[in-house]
Amino acid sequence: MCNLYRLDVPAKQIAETFGADPGADPWPGDYVAPGKPAPVIIRARDGMRHIVPRLWGVPPPPKAAADGGRPVTNVRNLASPFWIGTLRHTEFRCLVPVTSFMEWGGAKGARTQHWFTLPAEPLFAFAGIWRDSEVPSFAFLTTDANRLVGAVHPKAMPVILQPDDHEAWLTAPWPQAQGLVAPYPSQLMSMDGAPPGSLPRTTIL
Repeated sequence: MCNLYRLDVPAKQIAETFGADPGADPWPGDYVAPGKPAPVIIRARDGMRHIVPRLWGVPPPPKAAADGGRPVTNVRNLASPFWIGTLRHTEFRCLVPVTSFMEWGGAKGARTQHWFTLPAEPLFAFAGIWRDSEVPSFAFLTTDANRLVGAVHPKAMPVILQPDDHEAWLTAPWPQAQGLVAPYPSQLMSMDGAPPGSLPRTTIL
């Protein structure tokens, strides 16, 4: 489960890369952890892409919340009644801009951080969804891990979108958009033991 990523570029650069209106988002570049605000890109009713700040972590279903469940950061069960309505409505899909993401590796008690990047795409996007039910929030989808990520975290990896698929994720009917939920090619990724980027390393335990 990916519960830490970095977005080491300012809102202006995010807007330029994704063809979005930066609005008033003051994002300077930083790490993102559950419960922390971060920019996502939505396609508004005017047909334009806009950057909006939201909290990472969608409030859980009522029963899970009553049992003390934490906000959901990673969406894997796409057939769940809790998610399917959101996924079928294109207005609730979003792009989650990222410069690197982390997975823990190693034995319990001696785990280490492993950071993943796309060398040819310093700024890329996860396939995300957003909700406003209780707080303005978002989560991103996960899928089977590819060979590179699977060597560290075999259960899953974030759904990374190819640039040509951004518009389809935001606008296509669900049967077509669901076809984008697949492992990203491992040969297009790189792994390091420390987070790349211009900002100092931040460790979240």
